[in-house]
Amino acid sequence: MPKILVIEDDPDMVMAIRMPLEANGYEVFTASTGQEGLQQVKEVNPDLIILDVMMETTTAGFQVSLQLRSPDPHSEYAAYRHIPILMLTAIHTTTSLRFGPDEAYLPVDDFVDKPVDPDVLLEKIQALLQK
Repeated sequence: MPKILVIEDDPDMVMAIRMPLEANGYEVFTASTGQEGLQQVKEVNPDLIILDVMMETTTAGFQVSLQLRSPDPHSEYAAYRHIPILMLTAIHTTTSLRFGPDEAYLPVDDFVDKPVDPDVLLEKIQALLQK
């Protein structure tokens, strides 16, 4: 059963993601801050991470992805660098800011816009897990 870590501070959003994932046989773990998320990565060693952009700070998600994907071989997260990251974002609807995956600045594998469409979410997760 694939393990998915959801790092998101909005309990309603967590529930909206948890329901379809559990219904489709995924084991779901959650964290509500970037720091807690990083701790959970080490404890759970998830198969995939769903990461919100804005949590305790507007860029918390960016910080988490940068730490997880640090190119430093001595990084405490080096063992988890390969885990696919799916970034949750409402930024496309709340600001004019546009961005895409970028290895140096935003090292994530894909994006899902909020509100989350469960079918789109499951599709993206399956694609990333098959890589």
